[in-house]
Amino acid sequence: MGENIELTVYGAEVLCPSCVNLPSSKEQYEWLQAAIGRKFGESNVTYKYIDIFNPPEEGPYKEFAERVIEEDMFYPVVLVEDEVVGEGNPKLKTVYKALEERGLEPQA
Repeated sequence: MGENIELTVYGAEVLCPSCVNLPSSKEQYEWLQAAIGRKFGESNVTYKYIDIFNPPEEGPYKEFAERVIEEDMFYPVVLVEDEVVGEGNPKLKTVYKALEERGLEPQA
């Protein structure tokens, strides 16, 4: 498998109002990287963290960051490619399933 899968986490330093007892977006981003690395090894996953209040100027990232704010989505919002696979408190099973659907295989 030669193609990279992009996993993007949209979040903020400030916890979302409904996520008071959860880790920060950045902590969940780092946790996802570690968990995916353990299950799939050093795989073909490219990770991006986007601060919703200070997104890069690149079109799709900026537009989705604005959508997270406008639609009051719970963050972090986790995307695998362009599919939302987690919001607020992402579930590993859901993220793993999305990665496997795109061809990643767990390491033995």
